[in-house]
Amino acid sequence: MRKNNNQTSFSSKYLLLTLSVICVLLMGVSLVTDKIHGPFKAIANYTIVPMQNGINTIGLWMSDLTQNMDTLKEMRKKNKALQAEVDELTIKNNLLQQEKHELERLRELYALDAHYGDYKKIGAHVTANDSGNWFSSFVIDKGKKDGIKVDMNVIAGTGLVGIVTEVGPNWSRVRSIIDDASNVSALVLSTSDTCIVNGDLTLMQDGRIRFEQLANNETEIEVGEQVVTSHISSKYLQGILIGYVSEIHVDPNNLTRSGYIIPAVDFQHLQEVLVITSTKADLLEE
Repeated sequence: MRKNNNQTSFSSKYLLLTLSVICVLLMGVSLVTDKIHGPFKAIANYTIVPMQNGINTIGLWMSDLTQNMDTLKEMRKKNKALQAEVDELTIKNNLLQQEKHELERLRELYALDAHYGDYKKIGAHVTANDSGNWFSSFVIDKGKKDGIKVDMNVIAGTGLVGIVTEVGPNWSRVRSIIDDASNVSALVLSTSDTCIVNGDLTLMQDGRIRFEQLANNETEIEVGEQVVTSHISSKYLQGILIGYVSEIHVDPNNLTRSGYIIPAVDFQHLQEVLVITSTKADLLEE
């Protein structure tokens, strides 16, 4: 495109020069014809003078065209510079937005750390996800060299994420509570009634997981009640928030109740987590 513009500008300038030369020649002819009288002057008035006027008009048009081409080139140059500036500002804005969201996540982790202040923790980044859109099993960037061990509890957002199932030198694998193979001994915080929370990736399409084996007694449990990890759990530490009751009903045996929980953690957008560096077995030994 630039080559074509240069060629057009050169051709216009060359044509303008040619027309200028012709105009000069016609001016000379015009001077001569002014001294001529009779039929030759009449012929000149009908031929040379209109030609001269036409060439003058074309010359002015070509001059304007050349100026317009130069102006267009200058405008394109300025537009290119402005576009580069816009691109740079867009990149800076995207970085600022990323830093803003990261700061918000870190504030959440800081608040979570303070909420469970009785437990020592270490922060970690999620580096891999094994199951599509849902973080049912994932890898973090902390391992044995960082003191991570199997069965350590993992938290994020406002509650329980899952548990460490495998540890490498500088990485660990976490199975979350929404995984089909996961089950957590839990209790309803307001009544201390125990239940079992089972992972179910199919249910997570609706943003919920299932609880069952809750005693059908006289206690009333309402939607919105908090469900936390139970003291009788063999691997999960006591009192970590799992989620909130969204539905409850009596089972056909009339002895137990079951229902659904909305998890306290966003299992679709995990990026940073906290690993509690004491297992349930460690605390029981102490």
